[in-house]
Amino acid sequence: MKSKVYCFFILASIGCASPQASDSTSNALDPENHPKTERDEFSFVQKVEEAHQRHAFLGHDAISFDILLEFGGKERLNATVALSTDSYKGKFQLADGRSYYFVGDKVFVDPGYASPDGLRFSAYTWSYFFLLPYKLSDEGTYFAPYTQADLNGRTYEAEKLTFSPGTGDAPDDWYILYADPTDHLLQVASYIVTAGSSLKEAELDPHAIAYSGYGEIDGVPIAHKWTFWEWRETEGLTRQLGQASLSNIRFLDTNTNQIFEVPEDFLEI
Repeated sequence: MKSKVYCFFILASIGCASPQASDSTSNALDPENHPKTERDEFSFVQKVEEAHQRHAFLGHDAISFDILLEFGGKERLNATVALSTDSYKGKFQLADGRSYYFVGDKVFVDPGYASPDGLRFSAYTWSYFFLLPYKLSDEGTYFAPYTQADLNGRTYEAEKLTFSPGTGDAPDDWYILYADPTDHLLQVASYIVTAGSSLKEAELDPHAIAYSGYGEIDGVPIAHKWTFWEWRETEGLTRQLGQASLSNIRFLDTNTNQIFEVPEDFLEI
């Protein structure tokens, strides 16, 4: 099953200004030092996908979960989210009764929003972080070995993920994926955001999401807790920026077309 990569302008608005990365960090992450090779180490991708039971995950039509997301002690998102497992459709039903949807690269919002700014960002960002372990084989993804596999006193399996030109909104973004060397579950993904800035500027302020609290849902392991951090290659996770708790996670295999049906009066943004 193919799924398109959406939204690589992730977390451009999250976190505060932070110290500049050192020249050694920039050089270590230079694409010339890590040549892009499609499926250069497919075994990493294969192990992570198998650990996350990708085949079983994609065997379902959709998945739903409740999320409470906070940054700087302030609530950023309190919603029930439904996503098609191929990442093509999503619905966010907020605790205040309003909602918004995405279908492919289009986002539709409740006309009750006085200002829908940031909803497109929200629709794709949190969806991508949830679906990340199941999107490693998307078209346009490239993997290369990443030798700095130590992170905050632990050693992981690690690879660098980059994208071919024209993939998503910001194909110059990159991710460093850290998987547990024993069970191969994804533990941390550091990343940069190039939307609105150059690659050099983006590499001055990398961040990371850490996944924890894994629990099985119909045999599929899913992280129930996320934490967001500043990240530096030599220091690892440095300062926590936010956190999210996920609950009531369940697969949806009936009436999914109805779940993702956009109301006629909703506005496209």
